[in-house]
Amino acid sequence: MKVEPSLNVFDEPLASCSTGPVTGFFRDGHCNTCAEDVGSHTVCAVMTAEFLAWSAYVGNDLSTPRPELDFPGLRPGDRWCLCAMRFLQAHDEGCAPRVNLAATHRSALDVIPLSLLERYAAS
Repeated sequence: MKVEPSLNVFDEPLASCSTGPVTGFFRDGHCNTCAEDVGSHTVCAVMTAEFLAWSAYVGNDLSTPRPELDFPGLRPGDRWCLCAMRFLQAHDEGCAPRVNLAATHRSALDVIPLSLLERYAAS
């Protein structure tokens, strides 16, 4: 696998998204990506109860622990590398989470305009 350069949406070094729980396509705490990352897990999202409920409703339960996959389940406030299209879908349905822009990979811009990501910037 050839990893894309580790740059964020500002073309600066990509910050860590989360190591507790460990996130990312490569489970290295960063929203790095490569050609094999079909879902483009590039948006560092800050989970909310509303987003987690919506995600479960659309078939992607991120709250329930899955020990067999070494997945602890997410809670509000956790940061997670979210698929770019899932973020856009959540935005379209009015429940997009906040975004850590410094930890969001620049490849997210292939799907989401920077101006939209900036509207959800976490403080």
